[in-house]
Amino acid sequence: MESLYILIPIAIVLVCVAVAIFLWAVKSDQFEDLERQGHNILLDEDEPKENPPK
Repeated sequence: MESLYILIPIAIVLVCVAVAIFLWAVKSDQFEDLERQGHNILLDEDEPKENPPK
């Protein structure tokens, strides 16, 4: 029972930190364009990179 007095406040603090990080990510537009990175992998480069001289 005594451990609940420690675990419940720790859990509340962790939830508050997680919510704060999520709100910061939303505010800084981290979730603005979720599809772009998924489509970038499908696009080829127009010109292949040249091999560096040896």
